[in-house]
Amino acid sequence: MFLAVCKIGGVSQDPLGIVSVRPEPELLGIRMLAEPYVIRYWADMLLPRSVADDSGDPHDRVAGVAGLRYHRERGGICLYRPGRPARILPTGFNPRWWERVTDLLRDDYQLLQDQSDWTPDERATHTAASAFPVKPAPIFSPLLRRIRATAGPGEINATDAWGSMGGFRLEATDGPPCPDLVRLLAEGPTGLGWKIDHKTCTCLCDHIRGACNIDFHDPATGYFLYYSNGKWGRMKDERHRSFMADANRDAFTR
Repeated sequence: MFLAVCKIGGVSQDPLGIVSVRPEPELLGIRMLAEPYVIRYWADMLLPRSVADDSGDPHDRVAGVAGLRYHRERGGICLYRPGRPARILPTGFNPRWWERVTDLLRDDYQLLQDQSDWTPDERATHTAASAFPVKPAPIFSPLLRRIRATAGPGEINATDAWGSMGGFRLEATDGPPCPDLVRLLAEGPTGLGWKIDHKTCTCLCDHIRGACNIDFHDPATGYFLYYSNGKWGRMKDERHRSFMADANRDAFTR
């Protein structure tokens, strides 16, 4: 799920459109930015659907997050996988927005929402994704719970992640000062215990705006996470406001 919604780009101060995160045992509460565009993107990127593919590659049989289902409950939309205890509860928006979007998606795709269990194609896709290149859950599950740590003080923040050099790359376009990120992900009392393998930081320099780079290493799993902060310094200018207005207008149309 983290990898899927990372591609949303920079829409606000809130990375991935997430305003706040509330971790609980087997439940992750996520308060979303109340913009129709964000809700459309999440539903479009997450909900699984069958894909007509003749290659035989299990990676290509299902788009979205294999096995993901949802139901509406008090306070928001509950995302879950049949047979798994973990749930994610996106809130902060009108749940009817989600339903309007899914109604539109059903017109274009064969959504698997009505399946009570995983389909064989979903299980094949999930198995293939878990084995290649390496299983990402030990890295990205805690990162989703700490996604606000990747947001800088600017007006627009975007966070992305993908496989890189046998590990994973985490990129922020306008991230926080490096000491803050290190405290939250590595060294602080609530950090993940990750080690810093290499760091190039320009945060404390008053005349250089170059990018920062930190190579994190998780000693428990052996995974590397290569972080970079581009420091783009983007602002909510007229172009951005026009884009958001168009995107929100189109969120409920085919």
